[in-house]
Amino acid sequence: MISIRSLEADDWAAVREIYAEGIATGQATLETSPPEWDVWDKSHTRELRYVALNDDNEVIGWTALTPVSGRCVYAGVAEVSVYVGSRFRGQKIGDMLLKHLIRQSEMTGYWTLQAGIFPENLASMSLHTRNGFRLIGFRENIGKMNGVWRSVNLLERRSKVVGMD
Repeated sequence: MISIRSLEADDWAAVREIYAEGIATGQATLETSPPEWDVWDKSHTRELRYVALNDDNEVIGWTALTPVSGRCVYAGVAEVSVYVGSRFRGQKIGDMLLKHLIRQSEMTGYWTLQAGIFPENLASMSLHTRNGFRLIGFRENIGKMNGVWRSVNLLERRSKVVGMD
């Protein structure tokens, strides 16, 4: 049985390893290596970061939000990260994590979640669209990876319960 709880500093080694596995695919991020804990910790919303655990209490996936801006008018807008350990992909872990993150983000006042996903990452594109994200555009050749320009699809999910007034 899979459980989800808040990500804690002690989870960082496992979270970092899962992040590194995602980076190694070449389809998850333009990053070339995971940052150190203090850098990652400062850039992600503290109250909205979670890990999925298996029956052995092993961290098998994680999700977190990164604010899109420090300006108060964007306080309800954040970018989503969802990563699942390579041994656990295809088991709906990402779906469980994303659904949990969406519920919790709405409870804390987020009205828009966004994601930047490589067009080639069909699994992530499907995961996000199944959870209410829609393709709103793309950023052409936004960054280089190993000397090759990469484009990123932009997806957005507007809450149906927050920011409706």
